[in-house]
Amino acid sequence: MADTVYELDDFTLVGKDAERSETVNRPSISYWQDAGRRLRSNKIAMIAMMVIALYALMAILGPMMVPYQYNTTELTQNNLSMSKEHIFGTDALGRDLWARVWVGARVSLMIGLVAAVIQTTIGVFIGGISGYIGGNFDLILMRIIDILNAVPFLIFVILIMMIFGAGVIPIIMAFAITGWIQMARLVRGQVLQLKEQEFILASKALGASPVRLIIKHLIPNMAGVIIVTLTMRIPQAIFTEAFLSYIGIGVKPPMTSWGQLANMGAQCMRVYPYQLLIPAFFISTMMLALQIFGDGLRDALDPKQRR
Repeated sequence: MADTVYELDDFTLVGKDAERSETVNRPSISYWQDAGRRLRSNKIAMIAMMVIALYALMAILGPMMVPYQYNTTELTQNNLSMSKEHIFGTDALGRDLWARVWVGARVSLMIGLVAAVIQTTIGVFIGGISGYIGGNFDLILMRIIDILNAVPFLIFVILIMMIFGAGVIPIIMAFAITGWIQMARLVRGQVLQLKEQEFILASKALGASPVRLIIKHLIPNMAGVIIVTLTMRIPQAIFTEAFLSYIGIGVKPPMTSWGQLANMGAQCMRVYPYQLLIPAFFISTMMLALQIFGDGLRDALDPKQRR
């Protein structure tokens, strides 16, 4: 087979040399542009992102689409099946399940997002300082983290709710107190690895302060790991909130969440199974979508997969 010949102004490239020239002359893109391109090429991850966006949008608009309030009881309309009037039916107190599902989505998504952001912020701050300073400070801090990690999560939740009562804020506080530990360990390991790199040593030689090194150099170089871990913490927080509401120590009625709806539906599962299946479906699909999107984001931000 004859080599492909490319005519240029001053010289001619033949075959593989021409292909290399085309590769070299291809426009360069940044790390984040390349990550976005690879994320968009992952069709499953994009579908998962659309599901997440749809649920978030319905959490805002869903309750406005019906003329019923999520906390309005109508005992003459209790346990109605799905219909045009009540899209998801009604519960044992005659409350419209469509409105309650999407108000519950607001609560569950808010707890998941806020708790994940707080956990990530605390974990990055403590892990970054511990890994950068090192020495006895790092040793003592890691032993404190080991002690906190040894205490079951439910004990923190019960103690906080005994002091502050049940509700959204106490649940977020319980998540914030315990959820940062794994993030702190992850960030600490990344900092221990990065702080010996040449660009960090060069910044130190130029007189950069520790705070500047952490904020301007270390954290940006860990951004991919932090973002991926954040996306994984959101479904974990949503599931934990659903579990707490299911066992009766979650949000207070008449406020609802997906977990509380599942708890109430389980009490009449054999007679009115839709009251359990509907919230269970939304919990499962949201967690699945978040996990798939997190996996796609991890693959997109992995420098080893960059082409």
